[in-house]
Amino acid sequence: MKTILLTLLTLTTAAAQVRYEDIVKGAGDNWLTYAGNFQGWRYSPLKQITLQNAANVVPKWTYHFPDANGLRTSPIVYAGVMYVTNSNSVHALDARTGRLIWRYDDGQAKRRGVNRGAAIYGDSVYFTTTDNYLVSLDRQTGALLFSHHFADASTGTISTSAPLVVKDKVLVGSAGGDTGMRGFIAALDPKTGAEVWRTWTVPARGEPGSETWSDLHEWGGAATWLSGTFDPDSNTLFWTTGNPWPDYAGKPREGNDLYSCSVIALDLETGKLKWYFQFTPHDLHDWDAQSWPVLLEIPWEGATRKVVVHANRNGFFYILDRQTGKFLKATQLIDNLTWASGIDDSGKPVIVPGKDPTAEGNWVCPSVKGGTNWMGQSFNPGTGLLYILTQEECGMFTLSNQKPVPMKNFAGGAATEPGGPVILRAIDPKNGKRVWQYPVGNTSRMWTGVVTTATGVLFSGDDDGHLIALEAKTGRHLWHYNVGDVITASPIIYAVDGKEYVSIAAGTNVFSFGLFEPAQSVPVPVITLEK
Repeated sequence: MKTILLTLLTLTTAAAQVRYEDIVKGAGDNWLTYAGNFQGWRYSPLKQITLQNAANVVPKWTYHFPDANGLRTSPIVYAGVMYVTNSNSVHALDARTGRLIWRYDDGQAKRRGVNRGAAIYGDSVYFTTTDNYLVSLDRQTGALLFSHHFADASTGTISTSAPLVVKDKVLVGSAGGDTGMRGFIAALDPKTGAEVWRTWTVPARGEPGSETWSDLHEWGGAATWLSGTFDPDSNTLFWTTGNPWPDYAGKPREGNDLYSCSVIALDLETGKLKWYFQFTPHDLHDWDAQSWPVLLEIPWEGATRKVVVHANRNGFFYILDRQTGKFLKATQLIDNLTWASGIDDSGKPVIVPGKDPTAEGNWVCPSVKGGTNWMGQSFNPGTGLLYILTQEECGMFTLSNQKPVPMKNFAGGAATEPGGPVILRAIDPKNGKRVWQYPVGNTSRMWTGVVTTATGVLFSGDDDGHLIALEAKTGRHLWHYNVGDVITASPIIYAVDGKEYVSIAAGTNVFSFGLFEPAQSVPVPVITLEK
């Protein structure tokens, strides 16, 4: 049974519907998509918080989720209301004070899991439940509009990502690839949830790409558990795919295992594959490609070129042509990289022999966590830099001799995560070169994303649970605040009533920060007592 809990707090104004044009415009006072805009920039044009006053940022409010376990949500904000998700629930908050407006809990969900956020369009807020229902709620009341089942959880598929609304479609992905399932991206009708198209990331037998698999087509993984990006000019979606299954055992799936560990470009109207680029063919280290495919225009060979840039979990940074997927350049994202000596002119890794998982174990860099991961990146058009959280962690990879059985949480082996330096790096996306770096920890336990502003302020987090502010041009420290928990989400920036806020989820709470405002003097009435 589904329930809605209402508070006495009501919306003060009935704002206009969220239009496609509003989402295309990108972030401003509102933050309407997971990454702030369709290009995946996580950039705000707001200018109230500056390099000069960032040290005066203070907590404004905290909202507690009593049943949360490591929140991953990236809030959505529209017309002064913030929509945040937990496992199988959405909470609407007054973005100025953090007070609860309404709460929706999906009582039918049979399991719990992480949830990375909601989407908004028209008068609806959308999110997915762990057992694969797309839920549409009235954004002002939380009333249920529809709940549509788009995938069968009994086949190993779950849902963890924020939906992406583009024009007349809600795009949803799939998770569960480490236990054996078949990944997909599906376009659903925003009014009913009915399926418009579905593109599978593991080809069926006889389809193009199926020759790159020897077996396990129905369970090959290649999950799509991170939201995608979109190019309105070419009407193209860009989505990254997960690792093949079983993760560490290659014999049951001999071949390159398309379209795992790839970025795929899809036609929005039909879901037809336009092109793909596979970063790690026949991956044996669980280095899925779940990191943002950021869309940019850069100078290239004397002209402006539309590109997709991608910081990959395998430890390399890639520049691809956006129209064709042609490989242009790759550089090392991290220093500790031992599985490949480089990337050749075709974009294929130059493999170092003897780095596959074995029964005895092989020490390989990067670790299973990768050189980076799903943490939100930020591109700042003012500095021209891309900001990426990276990890210099190595690990031991071992191989199991057991027979893989789907949906039994069998990865074909194991991998260790001993910890290592975590470094926030500023990359020049025109050439992949590092401009500056800022160490944020040494345990590899944090997964904080990045957001930047038009004033050149960068917000991220560190291993000790601090939300930090840096100068985006140089990496100079400006400010920090300890939220008291591990941060496993990405910050956003929004404004209400002319006041700029920074918000982030951490542990069991959502925090919002803004500039310090001196308390106004209030006259104290003088009371004269009669003698």
